Amino acid sequence: NGAGKTSLLRCINRVARGWRGAVNINGVSIAAFTQRELARHVAYVPQAGGRHSPFTVRETILMARYPHLTPFVSVNYRDLRFVEDALALTGTGSLADRAMHTLSGGERQKVMLAAALAQNARILLLDEPTTFLDPRHRDVFRRVLRTINREKGITVIEVTHDLNCAALDSHRILALRNGEIAFCGPPGQFMDNEVLSRLYERSFLFTEHPVTGQPMILPEEGDRI
Repeated sequence: NGAGKTSLLRCINRVARGWRGAVNINGVSIAAFTQRELARHVAYVPQAGGRHSPFTVRETILMARYPHLTPFVSVNYRDLRFVEDALALTGTGSLADRAMHTLSGGERQKVMLAAALAQNARILLLDEPTTFLDPRHRDVFRRVLRTINREKGITVIEVTHDLNCAALDSHRILALRNGEIAFCGPPGQFMDNEVLSRLYERSFLFTEHPVTGQPMILPEEGDRI
């Protein structure tokens, strides 16, 4: 906590101000893009978006098409198609006519993912996206992320505290400590007691995943509450 993970996403998305350094997309500095142009490249799903919004789910997702609209041109069939596809992919079609402020935290999070998908950006930033989801909906959410990454070629950059999920789903893991890079490499190297002990100042218990064979972290034995 407080290592700078959310701040890093905000820098990539050019929401944060007053920071030093450079962020490039395909060799082009994000400073060279207008906000609309940047939104065509990068979509952002915050930790708790749309909590007090009076708009419906469908309206919220449709607003994500704004970067692709041109002056004096209204929403067209292609925009509506992106909305319907996003609703279908995230399983939020039954919520389409509900107001955002009536949804549960988990439902809102899935809608915000749907909006990001309708935005059709090539880079998707996610800030602890499964925090409000129960195990079943968390599995569905992660399956959607795998699908868009593998089938659509979308780059997914996710902030998470779930080390096991990070190891299972990631091609590369970046770990921050006190605002600095403490590790950057493949999951197989990250799931190592020496590496994790350095990061978290505690030891870890490991087992082997029964399907993938990857090392997984076990909770330490302790007194029952």
